[in-house]
Amino acid sequence: MADRLSGMDLDMDAMAAVQNVYRAANTIRNHLERTVLAPHDLTWTGWVVLWVVWIWGDIETRHVATEAGISKGTLTGVIGTLEKRGLLTRRVHPDDARRVLVALTAKGRKLMTRLFPMFNTEEARVTSALSANEKTSLARSLRRVVAQVDDFTPPTD
Repeated sequence: MADRLSGMDLDMDAMAAVQNVYRAANTIRNHLERTVLAPHDLTWTGWVVLWVVWIWGDIETRHVATEAGISKGTLTGVIGTLEKRGLLTRRVHPDDARRVLVALTAKGRKLMTRLFPMFNTEEARVTSALSANEKTSLARSLRRVVAQVDDFTPPTD
C-alpha cells in the first residue's frame, strides 16, 4: 500500500476513519440482519421503515424515505412487502390525495414491541467492548461526521 500511495498528498487518518466506519457499519448491519431480523423475515431496510413508522406514528411516505435514508422508489417496494405481511397500511392523506400516509397495523406494533428489545440487546452486545463514555463519544462523533456530509455543498463551476 505504501508503494501505491507514495508521493500522494493524503490524509491517512481520514482514510482510516472512513474505512473503519464503513466496515463497522456493514459488519454490524449484516450481523443484526442474520441474528435478529432474519428469523422474523425482515431485511435491514424493512426494519428501518418499521422503526420510523413505529416512532413517528402516521407519517407521509416522503418523510419515511428521508428518515430511513432510502429513495421513494425503494420505499414503495418495501411498503408493499410490509403491507402484504399485514405490518403496515397506507392511505391517502385527507388534505391532499397526492400524498400518502403510512401507519403500523396492530400486528406491526406487536412485532416492534416484541422485536425492538431483542434488537437493542444485540446492539448492547456488539458495543459491549466500549465503556459508556466511549459509546457516548462515538455516537457524538458520528453525528458530527453525518452533519458534515449533510451540510456539504458541492462547488459549482
